Amino acid sequence: MPRPSEARPSGARPSAQVRRFTPAERWVHRATAALMGVCLVTAGCLYLPPLAELVGRRRLVVTVHEWAGLALPVPVLLGLASRAFRADLRVLNRFGPHDGVWLRSALRRRGPRPAGKFNAGQKLWAAWLTGAVLVMLGTGLLMWFTRLAPLLWRTGATFVHDWLALALGVVLAGHIGKALGDPEARRGMRTGFVGRWWADSAHPLWRPGD
Repeated sequence: MPRPSEARPSGARPSAQVRRFTPAERWVHRATAALMGVCLVTAGCLYLPPLAELVGRRRLVVTVHEWAGLALPVPVLLGLASRAFRADLRVLNRFGPHDGVWLRSALRRRGPRPAGKFNAGQKLWAAWLTGAVLVMLGTGLLMWFTRLAPLLWRTGATFVHDWLALALGVVLAGHIGKALGDPEARRGMRTGFVGRWWADSAHPLWRPGD
């Protein structure tokens, strides 16, 4: 049986819509996703021999990878001009008692999952991704500008960068998988609006417009 967030109840009115994301918020998400995708694809072309042979032009791939990585924080920085985006960041950065309940229920795969606009899993994902991007940016700069640090530091930076890139790929695959399992959440990111029934069932503590 599908979860409440995956299928609209038969009694729900299709016209009952609430705004979840503004155009600025959706732009930040899409631009960040595109840059992250470029980073991962180019990384695969640099480290996987079959892809490297297929694509060739290693110097060009390296250049695209470097500049895409350097640009990763730019959409978020530009998004700070949006009041709605700043409000979302404040919500993502705050954990309340209901988030602990959500996490325990998620781990046990049963029980209530109270959530505001973002659930505890989404908050952890945002925090982890922010930290990972900053670490990737720092280690990438050490690898790019070889005179910034001694050889030992650059060797450590390469190790951290490579393994964190692999972890990012795995976690992003999980993120995409969760999105594919929730059509209404995807519609919210695509159009900015979700059904009231979805908001009430998946995010019962969220009060749109507050």
